[in-house]
Amino acid sequence: MKVLATYNIKGGVGKTATAVNLAHVAAMQGNRVLVWDLDPQGAATFYFRVKPKVKGGGHALTSGDRELADAVKATDFDNLDIVPADFSYRHFDSFLDEERKPLARLRKILDSIRGDYDYVFLDCAPSISLTSESIFRAADALLVPIIPTPLSIRTFDQLDAFIDDNPSIVRKLRMLGFFSMADNHKRLHRDLLKELRIARPDLLTTRIPAATDIERMGVHRQPVTAFARGGQSARAYHDLWEEILTRL
Repeated sequence: MKVLATYNIKGGVGKTATAVNLAHVAAMQGNRVLVWDLDPQGAATFYFRVKPKVKGGGHALTSGDRELADAVKATDFDNLDIVPADFSYRHFDSFLDEERKPLARLRKILDSIRGDYDYVFLDCAPSISLTSESIFRAADALLVPIIPTPLSIRTFDQLDAFIDDNPSIVRKLRMLGFFSMADNHKRLHRDLLKELRIARPDLLTTRIPAATDIERMGVHRQPVTAFARGGQSARAYHDLWEEILTRL
């Protein structure tokens, strides 16, 4: 089982769209896939038409009073399940801090379902916190969307520096950055894309466009790879998933 966290310190960069669409692509390929919506805003849960509620909240999961498998809900798609968001997740740092080994707790929770799924996608809230550090310990890879703008690139550099400076936390974590919400009509985007291709050759080559189809996910409450599967955006997510698999 591979654990992939869609993560960025900055919000509004396409983390949830990435988690939802890649999970759907992986499931369509016959993999058993779980999305855990760790963001209290619950956007991934909304897209999958699931109620954002976990019995006992996040505390029940971190304390062991409720098994993760008991919180799993089916989606409308074959091979694809979700652990929904819960508004109590806004206190996830406090819940983890109550545990004896907080950084290892999330990984231990995920180990309980290791035989049930091929891929688990963690849709993460934007922050650097105890929860983030626990995610870094639990995940095999961070999938980091980067908008080609100075502020988004700055937060990517901050994350990169944190990972370099904290090997005891991240261990063998892989950071896979890629461009998201890229708009070829904007000169700034075009210029930064060229510059960063040279400066950061480790970045994935697939880029996700700034597209109306992706914005319409909230209207259809489905992955774009489901309701517009022949479109440019859907093809980009398919390509991104194939490139991620080569890195894993």
